[in-house]
Amino acid sequence: MNEYDGDDYDEEEFEGYDGPSKSQLKRESHALQDLGKELIELRADQLAKIPLPEDLLEAIHDHQRFKKHEAKRRQLQYIGRLMRSLDPEPIQAALDDVKGVSATEVARQHRLERQRDELMEDEGILFRIAEANPGADLQRLRVLRRNAIKEREAGKPPKSYREIFRVLREIDESNPTED
Repeated sequence: MNEYDGDDYDEEEFEGYDGPSKSQLKRESHALQDLGKELIELRADQLAKIPLPEDLLEAIHDHQRFKKHEAKRRQLQYIGRLMRSLDPEPIQAALDDVKGVSATEVARQHRLERQRDELMEDEGILFRIAEANPGADLQRLRVLRRNAIKEREAGKPPKSYREIFRVLREIDESNPTED
């Protein structure tokens, strides 16, 4: 006969519990640890853009400093434990912005790509860029456009075409009111 035969089971004892299951708590813990993994992979300048408490930031820096696998594993668990007391939503949103996966960042990238394509088709777009961004280096954009057209015609890699995007992104970042 089994030590527990089910007769002593008190169903009323468990009916009132509405909290998360042990499995759910474990999934949430692993999700926070995964978020911590993403944070430890960031460079210092990217990490500075994310609002983190001082103790968590110090734990992340310690993890990046450690060399041994076991020390890194334990530190990652510690980071996950520290994150349990935080709301992960703002951290995830800031991380998405840093990594360029937020909806607003994607929309911005698409807008800049369209602007680059319009510039390649019509040099007159430079005047619209100048109106919206008075400090923009139009001469540099004009030279890059001319070089990009030559590269495309010669079948060369689109180095100047990519550089146009970088310049447009710099202009856009220097003028945050532009949408």
